[in-house]
Amino acid sequence: MTATDIPIAQHFNLGELFLQADRLEPCVLVIFGAAGDLTQRKLIPALYNLAREQAVDERFAVIGYSRRPQSDAEYRNILFDGLQAYSRSQPIDDTVWQAFSQRISYVEGNFEDPEGYVALRKALEAVEQLIGSEGNRLFYFATPPSAAPVILHRLSEAGLLQSGGAETPWTRVIMEKPYGRDLESASDLNRIVAEVLQEDQVYRIDHYLGKETVQNILVARLGNTIFEPLWNRKYIDHIQITAAESIGVEGRGRFYDKTGVIRDMVQSHLLQVLSLCAMEPPVSFAADDIRDKRVEVLRSLRQFTSQEVLEHVVFGQYRGYRDEDNVEPDSRTPTYAAIKCYIDNWRWQGVPFFLRVGKHLTKRITEISVVFRPVPLCLFGRDDVCQDLEPNVLTIRIQPDEGMALKISSKRPGGEMEVGSVEMDFSYSETYTHPIKDAYERLLLDAVKGDATLFARRDEVEFAWRFVTPILSHWEGAKRRQPVFYAEGSEGPVEAEKLMDRYSRQWREI
Repeated sequence: MTATDIPIAQHFNLGELFLQADRLEPCVLVIFGAAGDLTQRKLIPALYNLAREQAVDERFAVIGYSRRPQSDAEYRNILFDGLQAYSRSQPIDDTVWQAFSQRISYVEGNFEDPEGYVALRKALEAVEQLIGSEGNRLFYFATPPSAAPVILHRLSEAGLLQSGGAETPWTRVIMEKPYGRDLESASDLNRIVAEVLQEDQVYRIDHYLGKETVQNILVARLGNTIFEPLWNRKYIDHIQITAAESIGVEGRGRFYDKTGVIRDMVQSHLLQVLSLCAMEPPVSFAADDIRDKRVEVLRSLRQFTSQEVLEHVVFGQYRGYRDEDNVEPDSRTPTYAAIKCYIDNWRWQGVPFFLRVGKHLTKRITEISVVFRPVPLCLFGRDDVCQDLEPNVLTIRIQPDEGMALKISSKRPGGEMEVGSVEMDFSYSETYTHPIKDAYERLLLDAVKGDATLFARRDEVEFAWRFVTPILSHWEGAKRRQPVFYAEGSEGPVEAEKLMDRYSRQWREI
């Protein structure tokens, strides 16, 4: 890379940039696993869109680190192909991309080889000098979890990890899930991380927390007095959290067959959403005040015995899963799970939470449904009218049609007393003209700013694993037990319906 590779001021409206309150500090982002799927599908499209919206400027640069031999230009061409396929904003603005891509460089190196980190250090120093950076560095581990300890120690040995995430210049590390495979491995990884980093330097990413509608859970609860007084066991019958995908493993058979739906989705995404639904109001919206309350929920989750796993957890697998590439022909790996769980605290005692997640279902949808208790007494006289009364339901749609809906009872027009349900619906796309940012755009910005609110803390990760590990231990220890099979494009196995039937409830239709 030379000085002529760095874009100059005419690529940006610098007057507007200086007026922005959120203008970021100079920073170099180093991506480990730079040639991988995550980088092409998510990270570079997110960074391009941030550059397009002038959220990052010419003082922000990217270095990709991977073992594949290639030049800067070859690497940029590969990233451009991914950008064309996966960016939320199309067509690609060539002026923005050319300006941004000139701040992307590549370093060839193996994760284990100390010489690669020597080359990385030289590249970092050269880039920082050219863009006028103050030495702020953000390392992104877009790698399997097993690679993290090696990368951390090599970075430390090369003198690339400064102490203290809040100090200037700062060094921060973003770590991708899955964060361990169980409680023991997650605790071990946390211990290794703590040997070279302070906790305020570690950003454990879960992209679900970066979604606008997930963040809106707290605003809906705490910004509206019509909800928070009712947000407890006295008025809520149960809460359903659904994360359905219409696709299968999509070429990720080798990874998925070793991971499964519990590790891939329940331990991270679903428990994070559950903790936001159930947490107590924080004393402020500061990062640790919010994370303290999320941890309280995870600590209060009732742990399962082996017998309770049999009663309260359904493990499913779509019928064609064993025919996928790189999947064992007799695989027991679940692609679907339904879980009934409880939070043992004052607010939620006795209120069941039903979690449902799976691949190859009817459609792609992630939502939270808060089902309120029925009215204590029907005052409308006729039995048929009373039977038509349905519980109020508040539904928060996380994806794809982001928004909220509240189901209420209403009299139908006419002379007779007829009651039906109607929905008051709010859609982000219809209400706001500004496009919704991709979750990675928000989370990358927050990491550069040093805002850890939407990232998992060490104790948060461990308490989530504490709940999930007994479920995994039971399943992986019961070698003869097979998952229940369900058809692709269905709503899941009938056993999940039976789980709800046992408690006189039913799933909302996907």
